[in-house]
Amino acid sequence: MADDTQAPPSIDAPLDPQFFDVVNKFVQLANRQGGIHGSKRTSFAALYGVARYNAHVYLTVEPSPAESRQGFLDYMTGLYRRMLNEHLDILGAERGVDVGASELAAAYAAAQQAEQASRDSQPE
Repeated sequence: MADDTQAPPSIDAPLDPQFFDVVNKFVQLANRQGGIHGSKRTSFAALYGVARYNAHVYLTVEPSPAESRQGFLDYMTGLYRRMLNEHLDILGAERGVDVGASELAAAYAAAQQAEQASRDSQPE
């Protein structure tokens, strides 16, 4: 059984393969439902279902939901916006589709600079 007391993963931390197994199962289910109900309806249903599940988890683990509600909403909407930006950037690049300027361009540039600095500091 999963440990419900675990901290959420940091968005910047590497994720384990089991995380992506769960993600892939959700996407496969959404694709099957999309074939039955259409992509737009399935997308909305998935968002609604995930919102319900996240509210359930929040109320299950948060000792003071009234006091921390606004922070939770800000965190979750910011997290979703970042994830959606990442997927637009990745899928747009994979498919050769111009998806416009990324809100994460500065973060990508900073990560590339840090990676380059790390490589430059390695002994040869």
